[in-house]
Amino acid sequence: MTPTDRMPMPSSDVERIARGLDGGDRIVLSRAITLIESKRADHRSSAAALMQALLPHTGKAVRVGITGAPGVGKSTLIDALGSMLTAQARKVAVLAVDPSSRRTGGSILADKTRMARLANDPNAFIRPSPSSGTLGGVAAKTRETMLLCEAAGYDVVLVETIGVGQSEIAVADMTDFFLVLALPGAGDELQALKKGVVELADMIAVTKADGDNIARARLAASQFSAALHILSPRSPNWLPPVTTCSALTGEGIEALWSHVLDHRAQLTASGEFAARRGEQQVKWMWTMLEERLFEPLRSDRALKSALPRIEADVAAGRLAPSAAVEKIAAMLAR
Repeated sequence: MTPTDRMPMPSSDVERIARGLDGGDRIVLSRAITLIESKRADHRSSAAALMQALLPHTGKAVRVGITGAPGVGKSTLIDALGSMLTAQARKVAVLAVDPSSRRTGGSILADKTRMARLANDPNAFIRPSPSSGTLGGVAAKTRETMLLCEAAGYDVVLVETIGVGQSEIAVADMTDFFLVLALPGAGDELQALKKGVVELADMIAVTKADGDNIARARLAASQFSAALHILSPRSPNWLPPVTTCSALTGEGIEALWSHVLDHRAQLTASGEFAARRGEQQVKWMWTMLEERLFEPLRSDRALKSALPRIEADVAAGRLAPSAAVEKIAAMLAR
């Protein structure tokens, strides 16, 4: 490969991609996302130039993070909510965050199966967000993908997390509204409290509130309401509501969206919305910087081969952790 093959793409190409996104070209959007996901140094430089060029065209979308235990019906609810929004002439982007994608490539195929209506909707765009093996990778690439979707004219971005581990925190830190889904009568109340997810929630929705589940869903909702009263809300300007909904019948979906819009209006009026967006941008910067600083640990062959020996020496008590850090830092600085 010649040196010119590793040069950043010309500024004219970056401008062409930017124009294509501004025109809502879905093919250009897919290519732009592939570019920002690339680990090649020249692609990374071009991606940074593209993101800078697009910055004035981002930030207007409603960003909603959605989490819940496996089986709660996230994809089905997103399909119902997204279809309702596209029927209102909105453009909806769905980003699926799945840390397990390191092995399987994510669950996007299954997601598209469960989001049958959105998958075939010209006003919807569904895209997986690869983990790159780390939670930081998930957060960074999902944020960039979200901005690309906004630049392409999508005014609602729904970010779905699998609902385990620390992915909820990452998604809560990159969205405006964090929606926690729970099953009726499945003990989710205590599980959510244990994980601290309820403290992040801007709203809790008990799903599958239809048929014989209606009474159980209402009971679960009342239990969540009681739990929220003893917890400090995430925002001083918003008391998280608890609702029930059914993606099967559509009951409660419109009310759910109304809460999202009310939340945005209240936080905008108080100035908290702009402050939160600014904080998210700074967190994004530090996340990406940490990834960049740790990159040699994964790419430098000499360092990668030395790390197992250093770890073994630390574990066996032959090398102090502080001395090990100095040794690794010296190798990074060479």
